[in-house]
Amino acid sequence: MTTLLDIMDRHGRLHADANGIATTPIPGVMFFRVTAPSGVSHAIARPLVCLVVQGAKQVTMGGRDFSLGAGDSLLITADVPIVSQITKAGPSAPYVSLVLELDLAIVAELAREMGPALAGAADPVRVDPTDGEVAGAALRLLHLLDRPAALPVLQAPLIREMHYWLLAGRHGAAIRRLGWPDSHAQRIGRAVALLRAEFAKPLPVNRLAEVAGMSVSTFHQHFRAVTSLSPLQFQKQLRLIEARRLMAAEGASASMAAFAVGYESVPQFTREYGRLFGAPPVRDVKAAREQMRAA
Repeated sequence: MTTLLDIMDRHGRLHADANGIATTPIPGVMFFRVTAPSGVSHAIARPLVCLVVQGAKQVTMGGRDFSLGAGDSLLITADVPIVSQITKAGPSAPYVSLVLELDLAIVAELAREMGPALAGAADPVRVDPTDGEVAGAALRLLHLLDRPAALPVLQAPLIREMHYWLLAGRHGAAIRRLGWPDSHAQRIGRAVALLRAEFAKPLPVNRLAEVAGMSVSTFHQHFRAVTSLSPLQFQKQLRLIEARRLMAAEGASASMAAFAVGYESVPQFTREYGRLFGAPPVRDVKAAREQMRAA
């Protein structure tokens, strides 16, 4: 019988890029196949679920560490900064995981149909054993990769089924908050969308608060509660993460990357980059490239 690992390992061999990321024709679905432990990676994650099928990974968010291995799922229910590192992977047993970005429209629709949820923890990041129903729906969904003619017809019901089982599971209450009409999570989500789209531009807090439909003081309070950062810190991390990508993936110089993401001062960029990534831009990017070549 074909397993989730069989499908992902085979497609990963064929389609994964140098970072081990394999995109799929299914919207919001990708997977990772990495053959060596990785360096530390910084990102501001979107709401998603990550099913680890083989290997192990360490994730840090807000001073809390999470370890997950084969059979575990990482659930993220807010746009939050995370630091991650693949800790167990090898050529004969690569790290393999499936990522599904949560579709807030599907969440809202299912939440209405399923009725009130029991109260649950509001932590934006959590790790638990993968529910069998979620893994089963994921397997049927990935089977469609070998049947491209069936994708347009069957992918939507299976993605919806995965969302249903996530909502019906132990952390359904936390996911449902994403779909509550005009909830704090949705309002902050509108401001986050603007920050992601225009992070290289000056964005006054009063404009972000207006987009969220809140006063400035209330916006600050709820933004930090949802994301663990202030709006300024959130924008700064977006800028620095994109600058790192420009240097590592596109060969931009530190000054070019700094100006491209909205910095007016290269020394300020260098200081803030070093604080986030632990080394100045040139040294950090050189180390990342050497590690990628070694992998």
